[in-house]
Amino acid sequence: MARRGKTSPAEDLMDLVALLPWWAGVGLAVASYLVLHAVAAQPIVVSAQPGQIGATVSASIWKGLATAGQYIAPLICLGGAGLSAWRRSQRKRLVNDVAQTQGADALNGMRWQEFEMLVGESFRLQGFQVVETGGGGADGGVDLVLSKPGQNGREKFLVQCKQWRAYKVGVDVVRELYGVMAARGAAGGFVVTSGRYTDEAKQFAEGRNVKLIDGPQLHRMIRDARVGSGSPRPASPPPAAQPTAERPSTEGSPNCPLCSKTMIQRTAKRGANAGSSFWGCSGYPACRGTRPTA
Repeated sequence: MARRGKTSPAEDLMDLVALLPWWAGVGLAVASYLVLHAVAAQPIVVSAQPGQIGATVSASIWKGLATAGQYIAPLICLGGAGLSAWRRSQRKRLVNDVAQTQGADALNGMRWQEFEMLVGESFRLQGFQVVETGGGGADGGVDLVLSKPGQNGREKFLVQCKQWRAYKVGVDVVRELYGVMAARGAAGGFVVTSGRYTDEAKQFAEGRNVKLIDGPQLHRMIRDARVGSGSPRPASPPPAAQPTAERPSTEGSPNCPLCSKTMIQRTAKRGANAGSSFWGCSGYPACRGTRPTA
């Protein structure tokens, strides 16, 4: 799954505009034309006086750039707006096609680009804001950055997409994402694949704020979000471990970073954090949001 090679500045700008809603791209096209046209329409005062020749040449250069740019920049922005609208329609089509199938086999015939768009749209349906980074491919890297309101402002979640059908996703992938989460201060993370995970990957994710989503789970997540789009069930990172004891919430209890419900102090019974306390969502198991106690 190799990423696209080197691109031109115009293509980079178009891709940047395509990350915005299509109407924002149209607005940028209008604004760029008005600003550059105003610069291009400015008259140039020619002066042969010493010290003024350089300013005259500079003004001529800027006028020439603005004259060409008043047409080029809006076209690039309009191209980005069109690309944004096309991607949006592609996401909706992918979600509809997958939601209408009875099994997860529809995921296997996708290209990796389509798989990433599908995963991003499935999280959008659950209320996340999604940024497609387009980095990493099959060899690693973060493909999506999710954000959602939390107690301390917007909290960030990282996603790796692995459309691997031939073999299982191993522990190295999960460990890599966990390290990136710590480096970037993310509240949690997801590894999403159309295939399966090794037992080692599952064991490593257990007790950590990393959720593993395989093909059948992704298929169910999309179907549930489509059926109950008014109140979709969120896919959230798992708690540090399954709770065995919990104490009633107090006035100082934090709110869940995923659903904003009051959290309950719990004690992990297994996993790497067995015996330690953590804040768990009061809506567990429907919501699996967690926070450290300190």
